[in-house]
Amino acid sequence: MVPGIGHIGAKHLIDGMGNAVDVFRLRKEIPERIPEVSQRVIEALDCPQAVLRAEQEYEFIRKNRISCLSFHDEAYPSRLRECEDAPIVLFFKGNTDLNSLHILNMVGTRNATDYGTQICASFLRDLKALCPEVLVVSGLAYGIDIHAHREALANELPTVGVLAHGLDRIYPHVHRKTAVDMLEKGGLLTEFLSGTNPDRHNFVSRNRIVAGVCDATIVIESAEKGGSLITAELAEGYHRDCFAFPGRVNDEYSKGCNLLIRENRASLLLSAEDFVKAMGWEVSAHSAKVANVQRSLFLDLSEEEQKVIEILEKRGDLQINTLVVEADIPVQKMNTILFELEMKGVVRVLVGGMYQLL
Repeated sequence: MVPGIGHIGAKHLIDGMGNAVDVFRLRKEIPERIPEVSQRVIEALDCPQAVLRAEQEYEFIRKNRISCLSFHDEAYPSRLRECEDAPIVLFFKGNTDLNSLHILNMVGTRNATDYGTQICASFLRDLKALCPEVLVVSGLAYGIDIHAHREALANELPTVGVLAHGLDRIYPHVHRKTAVDMLEKGGLLTEFLSGTNPDRHNFVSRNRIVAGVCDATIVIESAEKGGSLITAELAEGYHRDCFAFPGRVNDEYSKGCNLLIRENRASLLLSAEDFVKAMGWEVSAHSAKVANVQRSLFLDLSEEEQKVIEILEKRGDLQINTLVVEADIPVQKMNTILFELEMKGVVRVLVGGMYQLL
C-alpha cells in the first residue's frame, strides 16, 4: 500500500532488512543495510494511511476467514515464488493445496464455441482417469475459464479461480454459484485487496499469477489477440510448458492456438494422454526399480543432490518444476544441481525437459 514501491522493490527491502516488520520499524537504518535504496523510498515508508488500510484489510480477512499468504509462508505457492514479479502477499479462500504435485491452467477465449467446451469436458474427464491428483487453475471468466472450472468440479478435480479483484465480490456475478462450489474443492485466489474494482489492467496482472502457480498452461481456444495468449507468453517467460489445441484454419477462435503452435511457442496437444506423457505425470514403469549401484560410487554427492536422486528413484522421470516442489529447492539452485548430476553421469535430460536417472 506504500506509493511507489512495487512487488520487486518490496521483496528487495524485505530481503535486505530481514522481515517486513523491520522495513518499517528500522526505516532509518535502511541506508546502512541497503545503500542502493533511494531516500525517496525511505521517506515513502513513513505512510500512516498505508498502515491504516492494512489494518482494515486484516479485519476483513479475519472476519471472512481468508488466508493471507505472505511471500515466505510455507503455504504460499512455491512455483509462483520463483517468479521475479510474484506478489508479496496473496489472499486465498478455499480448501486445497496451492503446492499440489500437479498443477495446470486451462485458458481461452470468452467466446467459447461448442468445439472448445467439448475439449474442456473430454480432456478433464480423460485426465482424471490418467492422473487423478491434478489441480486445475483458471480465471473464472466467461467462456473457456468457467467451463474449465465446472468440468473440473464435475470430474471431482480441485479447481482454483484467480481473480482480478478482491474477495469481497465475484465477477462476473453470474459465476457466483460455481465460485461457491469451488470453495469446497479448490478455492479463490487473488493479490488484490477488498474494494478493488475488476479494472482492465488487473486482468493482465491476474494472468501472471495464473501462469506462475502452474506447471503448464493449456490454451483451448483463442483469437489472434486475447488474454489467453498473454498468459501463454507469461508462462513461456517463467520457463513453464505451454500447450495448445489446434483448430480449423478459418475458425476465428482457433487462430491464436494455431499461431502459438506454428511459432513453436506451444506444443500441439490432441489429448489428455499426450499431455500426461509430455509432462511425465504418468506412473513410470521404472520408478519402482532399484537404483543403479554405480551411483553409490560417487562419494562427492551433496545432501541436496542425494535428495534429488531419491525423488527420481521414487517418482521416475520428472520435470524441473516438479522437482523444485518435491525437494523444496529454489529453481535456480535446482538448475545447478541437475547440471552437476548430468555432468557426473547420474541423470540425463529427455525430450520435453524430463530428467531421468541413469
